[in-house]
Amino acid sequence: MTSTAATTGHEASKPTTVGGVVGAPSAARAAQLARRAAGGQDSAPVEITAPFTGLVTATLPQATDADVRKVFGEAREAQRLWAARPVRERQQVLTRLHRLILDRQEEILDLVQLEAGKARLDAFDEVSATALVAGYYGKHSARILGSRRAAGVIPGLTKARVLHHPKGVVGVISPWNYPLALTSMDVLPALVAGNAVVQKPDNQTALSALWLHELAEEAGLPAGVWRIVLGRGSRIGDALVEESDYLCFTGSTPTGKDLAAKVASRLTGYSLELGGKNPMIVLPDAPIAKAAAGAVSACFSSAGQLCVSVERIYVHESVREEFTRAFVAKTKALRLGAELGYGAEMGSLTSESQLATISAHVEDARAKGATVLTGGRPRPDLGPLFYEPTVLTDVPETADLFAGETFGPVVSIYGYTDVEDAIERANDTAFGLNASVWTGNVAAGWAVASRIKAGTVNVNEGYAATFGSVALPMGGMKESGYGRRNGAEGLLKYTESQSIAAQRGLRLRPPRVVPPKLWARGMTVGLRLLGRIR
Repeated sequence: MTSTAATTGHEASKPTTVGGVVGAPSAARAAQLARRAAGGQDSAPVEITAPFTGLVTATLPQATDADVRKVFGEAREAQRLWAARPVRERQQVLTRLHRLILDRQEEILDLVQLEAGKARLDAFDEVSATALVAGYYGKHSARILGSRRAAGVIPGLTKARVLHHPKGVVGVISPWNYPLALTSMDVLPALVAGNAVVQKPDNQTALSALWLHELAEEAGLPAGVWRIVLGRGSRIGDALVEESDYLCFTGSTPTGKDLAAKVASRLTGYSLELGGKNPMIVLPDAPIAKAAAGAVSACFSSAGQLCVSVERIYVHESVREEFTRAFVAKTKALRLGAELGYGAEMGSLTSESQLATISAHVEDARAKGATVLTGGRPRPDLGPLFYEPTVLTDVPETADLFAGETFGPVVSIYGYTDVEDAIERANDTAFGLNASVWTGNVAAGWAVASRIKAGTVNVNEGYAATFGSVALPMGGMKESGYGRRNGAEGLLKYTESQSIAAQRGLRLRPPRVVPPKLWARGMTVGLRLLGRIR
């Protein structure tokens, strides 16, 4: 497979082998992208390996605390000039980026597969999500950020408006599991709002973020407005928190809580997308074949390493046997593979730590009485980090995976007889990120969905309906996070609202010649009248 180069002037990559993956971008190309990272004075660079093979794909420089603080200072200088540009001019950068992403997708598909071990269709989900984000904010940002009239205290005499100013320099800490999509969802709205961004992607999948960074500058983003630093959280985490005017983090709930406490002491803002234990409810009238196929995508896309993927399925007893039979059959039929092409339907896990966690969860559940209906074992014959898509039943509450997030291709099926019980059990978790409801009656599904305590709920879909609808806010309730990405909320969170009101004619305090009591009576009459009008 050949890959097109990412910037004008680069020669198209020839078929090659990087990290043992045939067709991957060249080692020279990986090194070229790595050089886009800022800083890098840490004496211990990090070697990144390909999940498909375990072989080294790139060596990444690591920044120090001093590097990061210097980058923030430089970003502040660049931000002032960037914020001074009209919003519509900033929008145009994203519009051009939208086209470039789609035109250059072959190389980034290879990169995402190389770094994360995804099947190619799952990698394309990242391309499409990134294009959707760039397109949405490239079209709607000026409207959302524009000055807005507001009702003044005295109609006709009080002119009031709301303005939105950028925060300054936004710190973004991105995870390894969706390196392109989650970079775009957090970084692009921050930029179009007039901020500079300092991003720390996870080392394992940093090349994908660096690739998008390269395309953004080709699309017209001024150099220095978006900076990427690579480093260990233990070395540069404090600098990111202390220097950011706003912090955006995606990752585990414990780390999110720790960061929130540190940010709170500075009285600056933050948004967090954290863990999930996402439920799916199959109502008795659900079309079983469609629900089973939908569950396969909801549970096993990106090998289950997706914050909004389903880990619990509640099926009405009247259709439980039929659904389970269909779902298990479709799961068994999934094609696993390590190839840079669309042949495989599920790829690899990304890290040894994920493989260890998933294996431990399944073995713990099996030891405590759970039944493994399919899967339940690693597949080293396919690659060092492959694990079969796994379906369990009879999982006891004492099992680690009953309530804890597994974050892999593992799902448990439970029966129910009353929809009230299904809703209660779906909500019986510390998390509240995503949920799914399947039914033959959309109105009934909507009614159930509105009672589930999750930031996004999909009817007759697993997660893609809300995930792909960029106009919708996305985020978690309870311990699944704070704040929202996407939509108007995902843009305005990167701004400070400012209210300005100009008064003319009637003063809002009594003149010296008017007794205060008489003034208060007159104002009371006016307020009553305003109450009726409004």
